[in-house]
Amino acid sequence: MAGEIPITQNPVSPEAAEAIRCAVRLATAMGDSRLAREGDAPGFFKLVSDPAVHAPIYTLPQPLTELACDMFLETHIVEREVGIGLLFVREGEDGRIMGYSDIQLWPEWGAGELGGALHPSLHGEGRGGAGAAASFAWMFRELGLHLICETAALDNIPTQRLLDGLGFRRMGEVVSQRNDGTTRASLVWEITREEWEARHGKV
Repeated sequence: MAGEIPITQNPVSPEAAEAIRCAVRLATAMGDSRLAREGDAPGFFKLVSDPAVHAPIYTLPQPLTELACDMFLETHIVEREVGIGLLFVREGEDGRIMGYSDIQLWPEWGAGELGGALHPSLHGEGRGGAGAAASFAWMFRELGLHLICETAALDNIPTQRLLDGLGFRRMGEVVSQRNDGTTRASLVWEITREEWEARHGKV
């Protein structure tokens, strides 16, 4: 997770924050994606070990190994129990993991962040943009969020275009830190529930 985000930090009531945590604990699927579970590490590692998948993503473990991916999945299982994180995987018809969605939450601010990736064979088909829009709407609707905050590397033009096109507001730049201590500069976007609904319709 990037430091100093979300940029907008408006506290919600303790009741609203707990409602978000409860919604996280109850979540089992997001669209056609299911919760990641024990045993997914080999398939998850096969997906993210492709440089076309992991290169733009700072939240994946470093060094990237199957054992590290197993720990990454275990961490997300704990985060769901606490109510601050979710990890979903998308399976192909042959059972291979073809994508994942990583949701990190700040219940105290009613805010969340979505990360993830698709298998390179699914790139260029418009699925990423449509899937991201559906996921953002799901986060507002099912988790009760008030704000979504997103980051992208300075050279990640596809994600920048996606977020700009969906109506996210550019909020500046922060330094994102990987779990191995290395850093990168990241652009930051935010959108409120009201802004999303004004542009895309009620969630």
